[in-house]
Amino acid sequence: MDEMIKHRYEFILFFDVENGNPNGDPDAGNMPRIDPQTGLGIVTDVCIKRKVRNYIEVAKEGHAGFDIYVTEGSVLNKKQEEAYQALGLELKKDKKEDKQLAQEYMCRRFYDIRAFGAVMDTGDAKCGQVRGPVQLCFSKSIDSILQQDVTITRMASTTEKEKATENRTMGRKYIVPYGLYRLEGFVNAKLAQKTGFSCQDLDLFFQSLQLMFDHDRSAARGKMSARKLFVFKHECELGNAPASTLFDRIIATKMDTIKHPRAFNDYEIKVNRAAMPEGVELLELL
Repeated sequence: MDEMIKHRYEFILFFDVENGNPNGDPDAGNMPRIDPQTGLGIVTDVCIKRKVRNYIEVAKEGHAGFDIYVTEGSVLNKKQEEAYQALGLELKKDKKEDKQLAQEYMCRRFYDIRAFGAVMDTGDAKCGQVRGPVQLCFSKSIDSILQQDVTITRMASTTEKEKATENRTMGRKYIVPYGLYRLEGFVNAKLAQKTGFSCQDLDLFFQSLQLMFDHDRSAARGKMSARKLFVFKHECELGNAPASTLFDRIIATKMDTIKHPRAFNDYEIKVNRAAMPEGVELLELL
């Protein structure tokens, strides 16, 4: 049996993008998300969770207990029905005991439910709601980003008529020339024990944060890389210090000689390791 988590964790991931769109906004023509007041770039928590799910799906393919609940094109109610079928439970009865058994099955089978939680109270096979121990904030860029609009053309023609006119199909591509983003997140030991999110699962999650961009390449996203991963490990389940004070110990600043950053080396990551709160250990995983 995998060892259960007995410590609270907070973490900070620094990642960057070069000539790509890290997270397009469909309400703005898929332009890179931005805070209109500050000009800072934004990457949603849902975007990062998608990349984590994709990595787990590839890294643990065929391994029991590491299926992914939220996948592209999937019908979630059917996956809940599979839980009832596997346990021999009757659909539409909506019994509290059956719902609890089905929920435990779903947590054992699906990694992303154990990690992020899920709302599974829809359809004829209700499995309740699970509050996940791993929670992510929106990522924000260290400096304001430039939303650049690039026009592209296609050399091939779609039809003979288009070829005869010698017109080229034209399109638009939105990129950020460069941006360094900061993601903050939390791991709740008490909730982990309820969903069965184990130490093995946690190690896999931190591994996914380091490697997820290497398995998510596309022309739209350009060059994206995980740069630094810092983890605060508490001695106890409830924690030994407020998360905000720990996050304040790590700051990314632009070099004095740089006006417009275009590379990770244009920044300096400052870490205050002096007089760490008692019972808190700072781990640098990347």
